[in-house]
Amino acid sequence: MGAHPHTADAAGGKLELAHIVARHGAAFRATHQLSRTQARALHAIEACRTPALGGQLLQCDHCLAQHYRYHSCRNRHCPKCQILAKERWLAARRAELLPVTYFHLVFTLPHQLNPLAQGNPGAIYGLLFTAAADTLLEFGHNPRWLGGEIAATLLLHTWSQTLIHHPHVHALLPGGALRPDGRWIWPRGGFLFPVQALSAVFRGKFLDALCQLLQQAKLKLAGSTTALSRPRAQRAFVAALRARPWVVYAKASLTGPDKVLDYLARYTHKTAISNHRLLSTDEHSVRFAYRDRAKGNRQRAMQLPAQQFLERFVLHVLPRGFMRIRHYGLLANRNKTRALAQAASALNLPPPEPVAPESVQAFCLRVCGLDIHLCPSCGAGRLLVLASLTPAPRSRAPP
Repeated sequence: MGAHPHTADAAGGKLELAHIVARHGAAFRATHQLSRTQARALHAIEACRTPALGGQLLQCDHCLAQHYRYHSCRNRHCPKCQILAKERWLAARRAELLPVTYFHLVFTLPHQLNPLAQGNPGAIYGLLFTAAADTLLEFGHNPRWLGGEIAATLLLHTWSQTLIHHPHVHALLPGGALRPDGRWIWPRGGFLFPVQALSAVFRGKFLDALCQLLQQAKLKLAGSTTALSRPRAQRAFVAALRARPWVVYAKASLTGPDKVLDYLARYTHKTAISNHRLLSTDEHSVRFAYRDRAKGNRQRAMQLPAQQFLERFVLHVLPRGFMRIRHYGLLANRNKTRALAQAASALNLPPPEPVAPESVQAFCLRVCGLDIHLCPSCGAGRLLVLASLTPAPRSRAPP
């Protein structure tokens, strides 16, 4: 018989985040107050592709070998559940790419905002998206720079390589904009927008909106942020943030669809830590690999107490329903089909065609070279469903 029901033990196999949660999760939950979304994420990661979520018992029609296949949790924070979602998303984006140079910018929040973001992730991350997008759209509409409607995809990341809280948004923009008269306007001088000016406008938009939330008492204040319930403290806090430079970073431009898709593949559907970065775990600690950017992206290893590792991980669990990939301008959902057709016409291209979602079977065959219906024991027979396995009552896959 094939592989028996999975147990969360890394012995004899590759270490996964699920093993760490299974080994240390109970003690972590007992000593930490988690949000419902954080608790659901940890439970889903631990249960993913195990008997807890149910599945199927398959049998080969040739050699009669039996194999278990368990359901995925589909939680967006699970490292094992993002590959198919990423590939389908990339296929849809491939049809929307324009034959122009693309620009990559990064908008980062000062670390002084971290306590507010941890207590109010939906509100602060929402402001980050809005301030970054409105800044880009404003610069695009300005005739000094382009004078038209840009296309922008923004992706939220909240972590550093060592899982420290580091909220920032990656922005990917094609070089140019669609003018109201239907013409495509190209950027001047080989760059899109000046980053220092972007930084100042981004800072102003974010802080103006933050002031409103604080004045209207729409943020939860606890611990180190409790003092911000007083107007004088609010003014001092915002003034200190306004006095410091904010970071908008322009990365190298990307030329050609392949490079743009490579970029998207690196940054979309990422989780705070991938399984391949996990090195080892024992009764007390977790070791994982990270890139030390201060040392030229040199590969290093970090060891943390298991409880601290999980503390850092759950910082990056997003509120339920929060969209971490958003599109603006020509790519906004309300007018994307019409706007992209106009942009294609301006660039003398045929209008983009819709892409049908790829099946799981086709995906596995293309990406992994694996026929999921072929028996792994004999390599000749086909797997047939022998029985359906019912999930545990409290372990159904979360939406």
